[in-house]
Amino acid sequence: MRAEIGSGPHTAGHRVLARWLLGAEWRSHRGRALVAIATIALGVALGYAVQLINSAAFNEFSAAARSLSGEADLQVRGAQPFVDESIYASLSNDPQVALASPVLALDVMVPGRDGALPVLGIDVFKASRITPDLIGVPSPDRPFDTLASDTLFLSPAAQRWLNLKTGDAVTLRSGTSSVRLRVAGGLARTRPGQRLAVMDIAAAQWRFGKVGKLSRVDVQLAHGVDRPRFKRDLQARLGNPWIVAEARDTESRTDRLSRAYRINMNVLALVALFTGAFLVFSTQALSVVRRRSQFAILRVLGLTRARLLRQILLEGTLLGLLGSLCGLALGYAMASGALRFFGSDLGGGYFPGVQPRVGFEPLASLLFLMLGVAVSVLGSIAPAVDAARAHPAAALKAGAEEVALARLATPWPALACLLVAGVLTRLPPWFDAPIAGYLAVALLLVGGIALMPRVTALIFRAASRVGGTRRRFGATGTLAIARLANAPGQASIAMGGVLSSFALIVAMAIMVASFRVSVDAWVTHLLSADLYVRVASGGNSGDAGGLRLDEQARIAAIAGIRNAAFARITHLTLNPARPDVALLAREIDAADPGATLQMSGAILSPAAFHSGEIPVWASEAMVDLYGYRTGQRVQLPLGGHGQVFVVAGVWRDYARQSGAIQIRLADYRRLTGDTHATDVAVTVEPGTSVERVIGGLRALPFGASLDLSQPGEIRARTLVIFDRSFAVTYLLEAVAIVIGLFGVAATFSAQTLARTREFGMLRHVGVTRAQIFAILATEGGLLTACGIALGFALGFAISLILVFVVNPQSFHWSMSLHVPWIVLGTVAMVMLVLSCTTAVVAGRGAVSVDAVRAVKEDW
Repeated sequence: MRAEIGSGPHTAGHRVLARWLLGAEWRSHRGRALVAIATIALGVALGYAVQLINSAAFNEFSAAARSLSGEADLQVRGAQPFVDESIYASLSNDPQVALASPVLALDVMVPGRDGALPVLGIDVFKASRITPDLIGVPSPDRPFDTLASDTLFLSPAAQRWLNLKTGDAVTLRSGTSSVRLRVAGGLARTRPGQRLAVMDIAAAQWRFGKVGKLSRVDVQLAHGVDRPRFKRDLQARLGNPWIVAEARDTESRTDRLSRAYRINMNVLALVALFTGAFLVFSTQALSVVRRRSQFAILRVLGLTRARLLRQILLEGTLLGLLGSLCGLALGYAMASGALRFFGSDLGGGYFPGVQPRVGFEPLASLLFLMLGVAVSVLGSIAPAVDAARAHPAAALKAGAEEVALARLATPWPALACLLVAGVLTRLPPWFDAPIAGYLAVALLLVGGIALMPRVTALIFRAASRVGGTRRRFGATGTLAIARLANAPGQASIAMGGVLSSFALIVAMAIMVASFRVSVDAWVTHLLSADLYVRVASGGNSGDAGGLRLDEQARIAAIAGIRNAAFARITHLTLNPARPDVALLAREIDAADPGATLQMSGAILSPAAFHSGEIPVWASEAMVDLYGYRTGQRVQLPLGGHGQVFVVAGVWRDYARQSGAIQIRLADYRRLTGDTHATDVAVTVEPGTSVERVIGGLRALPFGASLDLSQPGEIRARTLVIFDRSFAVTYLLEAVAIVIGLFGVAATFSAQTLARTREFGMLRHVGVTRAQIFAILATEGGLLTACGIALGFALGFAISLILVFVVNPQSFHWSMSLHVPWIVLGTVAMVMLVLSCTTAVVAGRGAVSVDAVRAVKEDW
């Protein structure tokens, strides 16, 4: 028999033995295997679904952006939204330019519709050679509609959105002006879901008040021209007021804008997978301990250590493989359902106007398949190595289970993980993402869990000494504490499940709560006026139009208004590969900018400005993305060449992660000549009701184009947007809770079933079933309480990394720390009750075994 099991040539016998051991284990403990598989599957499914959704949305959005560029080699546009059309003549006459096509891009409002309608003004003769997809398709009987001044062409998605057909009239709104146009037909080709309107560029300039202005010029170079060199020379010739970009820069802008959100969603999804890895570890560890004597017999009969090691790793690999395959199928279904019913942005709002369809991605599928198998194998390595190293003679003895787990109490690897985690928190972001921060969180989790055997032994041995000297715990409590003190290895596995799940719950709850409270405080600080007025605009910047000076005067003259503070919101392009920077021109007191902005850090006093320098205030994102510092002199594409701006302070901005700059309204108007306003902060006279002022604003001739909001409404709307953006985070947090509780239940179930002989001995010496149940409940309560306490400490440490390292590096803003005590207390109580209940329910099967037969197993 020894030769049959141990000799090399008998591979068929080894395969039979492996299948027999695997089948016997799964048949006898099918429930725990299914829980482990389900956990791995859920973790893989969440990560795979997030990856598929974001990938499909990003690819579709990029394709839609490329369709707007067509065959252009370069795009020349201003750093400001609109540029003088003289640049078009200059480029057309350049001998290295084969074709130049002018474009005017606007975001306009449609009364009765939420969101903006992008309108492109094009030269149909030029665009037909560079962007043929954007050409309107007129009716056969009206071929010159493409040049008419009162027509526009709508994409199929825009027609469905507006419920219009060819020949219908549509009213568009730019600022306070209304423009009535006729739908002359559709477009040659657009992406599914892409809302777009196209009209003649001269008509668009005239109708929307942009005469002499362009947004960009699409350039097609002559054959043989060195594009990189031409781009570099043209940029140097035009200077920083102009941006020379390539089509790929648009994709880079979109990628940078959504990268942090996509990475964070994937990491949060992998939280469930990490919890599943620990569940596999606890399942395999307790399985190895329970089968220790069986493995010892096989070793005596000739099974080698290598064969035994491969056997246990095979079990873990199969758990991971089955879980991963199920997870891929579930993730694909989840992604398809999410794209169909909830849209493509998962609450982030980064991919508007597209209708992506999920597709099978071989590389991503293989990656998540390997990831699921890898975490399962990693969870099986420690138990497999321990079983292979065990001496058969010692393993055959009863009571050797705790010896098998003694190696887990070694603190040095755990301390090394914690030390490396501390070092990683001090590192800058890698590839514009907090990779080091996430690695620090993972190492902190691993190190904290690895310390549990030592911490468990210290805690319960101290409790046992206190109970022995004072005799205050009673018989049930004394037995429970003695068991935990003398078997810290098995106790630490159970407590590790509680620790990992509760630590992740604490970390994510503190991070979300801190963000929400900080956003609430930020909004409250900014909303110091009684009423806020905004010109209805679908675009974020309001560049399509605004309030003229005469309209501003009429608003300020309304009875009951004490002060009307006007503001202009637009944007600047500082880097073609990065998203635009918001430019906010408003009334700011340079001596006290904190009255209107939530400042963070030092503030430069007006006395520090040199003559001719203009103060600006940069958001925290500008510090990370562009290196702005208080007191630094910078150049912005505003005003004449050589104008110097000084960064007078840094302020907190939760609305724009791509960066924002505040400038005094008077300085902005003097530099640009733009006197329009997009926002008004209205302070009402004492004793005058806000409703009366609202009525006066509505009675204005342009009152229908104004959006009016009170501070309470803006605050409530902001928090609703916040909760919608974090809806996926809440879902993933709930999934992590469920998986963590599954792990606790499975661990306690495995431990109580493995202690059948122990319960039989207790029954022999007179301990009743009720007392054994009380012992189990006490053990479950003590372990869970200890795991919750240590899990809170570990989760709090992780939350510090999330709040002060990961979020600033991901989204470029800071926040204050806030602990949601009520939520965490509720979750802790639920886990405590569930753990105690699980311990008792699992113990019923072990206690029901005949006491004499259970003790006989201990040979």
